[in-house]
Amino acid sequence: MSETKVYGQEKIFPKNSYRPLPKTLTIKESGIDGLGLFAVENIEKGDYLGETHFKVPGAGDWLRTPLGGFINHSDNSNAEIRSVSQHTRGLTTLRNIAKGEEITIIYTLY
Repeated sequence: MSETKVYGQEKIFPKNSYRPLPKTLTIKESGIDGLGLFAVENIEKGDYLGETHFKVPGAGDWLRTPLGGFINHSDNSNAEIRSVSQHTRGLTTLRNIAKGEEITIIYTLY
């Protein structure tokens, strides 16, 4: 198991450390509603950005991850939530996304 290393005031975490958001995204104020997900660098079409929802058998409804909690709706969306496995949904880009652009989906019922 890799250990966290500290250099000065900066912590360097192992590659397999949990990250609530991928390095390519951040959360900031949205012109659509409240807070939204935004690209901090260019992202290519078809990139998988991570898990947005998961379902614990017997627990009822789908649970959102931090990534899934800040996605806003747009009729002209640039990403979609797809089934990754029976109990996991993930976010994938539908087109190239420019640095600074908000990540959006079309809200649907699963």
